[in-house]
Amino acid sequence: MRADSRKIAGAISQLSHRPSVVRPSACGIRWSASHARQWSTPLAKSLAEAVATTGPIPVAAYMRQCLTSASGGYYTRRPDGHDQFGQKGDFITSPEISQVFGELIGVWVVAEWMSQGKRSSGVHLMEVGPGRGTLMDDVLRTVRNFKDMAASIEAIYMIEASPSLRDAQKKLLCGDTPMEEIDIGFRSSCKYLKQLKIIWCEDIRLVPKDSSKSPFIIAHEFFDALPIHIFQNVPRKSTEASIATSTTVTPRSRVLNPCQWRELVISPTPPSSIDSILPIQTSLHAANRSPEFQLTVSSTETPHSMYLPKISARYKALASTPGSIIEISPESLSYASEFAIRIGGAPASASASSIPLSTKPTPSGAALILDYGPSATIPTNSLRGIQAHRIVSPFSSPGQVDLSADVDFMALAEAAINASPAVEVHGPVEQGVWLSAMGIKERAEMLLEKAKLDIDAQVNGEREQRLKRIESGWKRLVDRGPTGMGRIYKAMAIVPCYDSKRGRRPVGFGGDVTI
Repeated sequence: MRADSRKIAGAISQLSHRPSVVRPSACGIRWSASHARQWSTPLAKSLAEAVATTGPIPVAAYMRQCLTSASGGYYTRRPDGHDQFGQKGDFITSPEISQVFGELIGVWVVAEWMSQGKRSSGVHLMEVGPGRGTLMDDVLRTVRNFKDMAASIEAIYMIEASPSLRDAQKKLLCGDTPMEEIDIGFRSSCKYLKQLKIIWCEDIRLVPKDSSKSPFIIAHEFFDALPIHIFQNVPRKSTEASIATSTTVTPRSRVLNPCQWRELVISPTPPSSIDSILPIQTSLHAANRSPEFQLTVSSTETPHSMYLPKISARYKALASTPGSIIEISPESLSYASEFAIRIGGAPASASASSIPLSTKPTPSGAALILDYGPSATIPTNSLRGIQAHRIVSPFSSPGQVDLSADVDFMALAEAAINASPAVEVHGPVEQGVWLSAMGIKERAEMLLEKAKLDIDAQVNGEREQRLKRIESGWKRLVDRGPTGMGRIYKAMAIVPCYDSKRGRRPVGFGGDVTI
């Protein structure tokens, strides 16, 4: 969500060339969680006790607890009042770097609405993982300048699991307007568009589905925080091979794959066995802090390892390659599918027509995803911790360290297309390319001219500081150097399909506004 792009890129660079040698996990854990060990956080102690009771846990379970546990998750319970965002927090996001970022996302939403015929009602504006609400604030300030678009919006949905972040969003977007509890979450009124209700839900599935609505969904630095499962391809044991070949099978099935996917699982690091941890852990942990947990390869197949690596041809292609490591986020795939179905509708029941049919009579809306990860390859060794703008071990201080992993954009695209016959995917393209196509330089120049004419700022001696902030901000967002945000971050869009006669590309992805 997150942090300094140079540190992220540096960590990725180090990890992508290091072989991961994983040691099998023990079938039984003799170490006791009640041992007099000082844990860094209450959540670390709870996790260790859970492992001692049930055995090592998947990385996805660990991430979910660290980020959203009610008893000490990074986003859900911060009794110290610590703000995760900004210079004083753990990381800074693009909307905080420059207001232009959110404004251009607002312009993209308006442009897509125009290209789809400027429908006059039934528009739903949604954001998943809205942070402090800064991005949506900039989007709404922009959208209100387009009166017809603003009038078409029926409701604004904020998908947020953190009570503290929800409160921050409400304060920024609604001011002093009271918040009331409703059946699917909470509701208040937008300060920019008074007639509009802003509704908070913990999960997008709580947002009512209506094929007559047109949802415009924003997902900025959301998918990188969703839990991942990690699998490594390991040689089969000789006993497994002999059992399989001695079984009565057909000739075709007698050929046994010499490798088998095993899940990487998490358990407490034995106090005297720090040397057994994976390279990903040794390369990321802070110099003054040893990881409290470690990754090991499961000694047997897990339910996840038996089906997740088989859901895509991209994973199957690595099934015979020993040592291959892949990261899969089922929750991310579920969200991408949900976006697609809301935009294009689910596949309709079979018909005589050879054209795939959708349950949504008129596909409409769009999803814009901005996050970091490789354009086409499967992420590997990308799990990282971020604290105080530094890369730290993801296995220390659970609940006090932000966790994230690279987004598999190709997996999101595949999930969206498989979920609905009426959507298409554009991108990913580098953020620098997308922002430049959206006019970030021109908008920044407008702000610079306005700042130069601000008499009050000149009198107070703030003008030069403001000019510098505007200039450095937009250039940082489009920096396409080896470690620049403009290169590491990507943009991807899910939009309704268009036939060959009406084919088009969305603005920012090689297309222009179509009216």
